[in-house]
Amino acid sequence: MTSIQAPAPAPAPLTARTRVAVIGGGASGVLTAINLLVRSDDPGLEVVIHEASGIVGRGIAYGTNDRRHLLNVRARHMSAFPDAPSDLLDWALRTGRGSDPQAFLPRADFAIYLQDRLADVADDRLRIRAGRVQDVIPTATGFDVVTERSTAPADAVVLCHGNQPPRPLAGLPDAPWHIGNPWELGRLRALPADARVVVVGTGLTAVDTVITLLEDGPERHVTMLSRSGVLPKPHVEQAHTAWVTKVPEDAVTADAVAAAVADECRAAAERGVGWRAVVDGLRPLTQELWRRMPLDERRRFLDVHVRDWEIRRHRMAPEVALRLQRYRYDGRLTIRPGQLHEVADLGERCAVTPATGAEPFEADAVVNCTGPLADVRRSADPLIQALVARGTVAPDPLALGIDSTVDGRVVSASGAVVDGLYVVGPPRKGTLWESTAIPEIRAQAAQVASAVVQRTSRPVAAN
Repeated sequence: MTSIQAPAPAPAPLTARTRVAVIGGGASGVLTAINLLVRSDDPGLEVVIHEASGIVGRGIAYGTNDRRHLLNVRARHMSAFPDAPSDLLDWALRTGRGSDPQAFLPRADFAIYLQDRLADVADDRLRIRAGRVQDVIPTATGFDVVTERSTAPADAVVLCHGNQPPRPLAGLPDAPWHIGNPWELGRLRALPADARVVVVGTGLTAVDTVITLLEDGPERHVTMLSRSGVLPKPHVEQAHTAWVTKVPEDAVTADAVAAAVADECRAAAERGVGWRAVVDGLRPLTQELWRRMPLDERRRFLDVHVRDWEIRRHRMAPEVALRLQRYRYDGRLTIRPGQLHEVADLGERCAVTPATGAEPFEADAVVNCTGPLADVRRSADPLIQALVARGTVAPDPLALGIDSTVDGRVVSASGAVVDGLYVVGPPRKGTLWESTAIPEIRAQAAQVASAVVQRTSRPVAAN
């Protein structure tokens, strides 16, 4: 008897893909990708992380390979997930990196943590593409993402390009002694063992630069130069006393907010509580206070109060502060107020005059640690240049980043929201002010990912 076989079922139709492009593979990009993958059950979702280096999780903040560069936030506050505050600590314990919740881990370890967390949720919906994105062009159906080698469509795009390299130092030539990007650690390490170096800036990046220079060259000397001549304050041993900082509802001027915080610090001191608890207690209110202040008051804050805030808000790890103290005691580190009043090119070296009438001194290098370039109109990034030229993105009114809504939607030069284009991380500083630390970035990534999933996901067909 001949058996009769049923015909083979017709192949299922190919599932249309919903493509979300994440531009940038640093912390902002990885956290956004994780949230997209976790929050969507759409099998047709495709999340593409575009990272120039092809290596995710690093970016400027965590790309250093110098393990003496430490996080400036304790491990217990650096989880990738706000609903799992011990996640980083659990990972550190499992991977042999310790379990101290008060520790300040190497920045490089945090990059590995982000990579591991992405790997935990990655499936066939994730793509990582190396190469620099040159443009994101709005189309009738979404966007075209233009890279150095190809063009691909996307239904939504999330800009996660993080901080830009430092703004250029005015008047300095492209000379061997001019190091315009402090994260070029190879150039720092290649300096003579007895080099004399001028570090322009006294913020956290400048602190990391000093550590690399002086730890690698015991005969080196560094002069840190900034308008204030003031270093970030150090963290201290964790106090158990919390402080709920209160700011009056009518405090909508920069001076009023500063006065209210000063009053809170005095009240705390009377009860034996340090100012650090007051600043930390203000953290949940910072974005709200920023939004309440009119534009002119925000300018006033930047003109008058910003440095005093930053040295207290963005603090050094205690062991880092002790190293700097030792360098100064040994005479290898000098910190002075001033600026690059005049720099004379001497070929392989230069002569620096830090102020009018000051005596010039010779240096083997000048390192730019003035902080990230914020004004997108001056960016050297081809993508940012293209987006600004077309008007797809615009600077916020204070030129601190990209103009956006409070929930992360990009606002074009015409003032209209760009449908399907979002931004996460430091470029939202002008809108939110507090937008550069992991607790804020992880919240933004979750919020934007939810909006993207809601916008792009399709219902799963019933069987």
